[in-house]
Amino acid sequence: MKTNYHTHTLRCKHAVGNAKDYVLSAINENLSILGFSDHSPYPDDRFGLRMDFCELEDYIKEVEDLKMEFKNKIFIKSGLEIEYDPREKDYYEELLNKYNLDYLALGQHFYINNNNEAINTYSLNDTKKYLEYGKTLVEAMKTGYFKFIAHPDVIFINDLPWDNNCDEFCNLIVKAAKENDFILEFNANGLRRGKKNFCDGTRYSYPHKSFWYKVAKENIKVIINSDCHNPIQVWDEYMDKAYDMANKLGLNVINEIF
Repeated sequence: MKTNYHTHTLRCKHAVGNAKDYVLSAINENLSILGFSDHSPYPDDRFGLRMDFCELEDYIKEVEDLKMEFKNKIFIKSGLEIEYDPREKDYYEELLNKYNLDYLALGQHFYINNNNEAINTYSLNDTKKYLEYGKTLVEAMKTGYFKFIAHPDVIFINDLPWDNNCDEFCNLIVKAAKENDFILEFNANGLRRGKKNFCDGTRYSYPHKSFWYKVAKENIKVIINSDCHNPIQVWDEYMDKAYDMANKLGLNVINEIF
């Protein structure tokens, strides 16, 4: 069974192809389920590299229309990838209840620290901040708003030496995922980025094997997603590679999030 719940469109300003292009690609690749999770806007249009808030209703309608048009060929789910901000709980409720989205995926590209500052996850200069990031993921898991954490190990895109904070971060996430029966995403887009030279060796930015070994040991549920930004990436060689890596790591891979 081939599924993908992490799909972007041109609305996010850093992808190509409209929603229908992705559906047609998914049908061509014999997917059973395609979930749209474009980057969610906020009412104040913070962060950038995502649709404007005024586009949200059009995005949802577009996906809902495609559900009906292709109902005999593929199951389509409507979702958004969004950061967790503890000050925005009313907004998550609104997205799920007023807008009737099928799911929210937690993509913590920014996290809110104790000073209410938005910290860019891709620009961390101290592994102590990995723990700050990790604690926001733990809090998010407990809310019930999110179906899975997208690229939970994305912090390892930062070129910092592996230390006790890295180990503690991994243990923190694995423990919380096990306690909350929470799904973690093994992200194929990290493989598309290719291997690079880091201070801890030549590796992918993510998925980071040291993190996923710990996930495998505790038998945490794992969903493999494309994180596609081009219709040809809905299911490509990197999705096949992600499944191969996950099997070799001994991950507990599931195909459905509902």
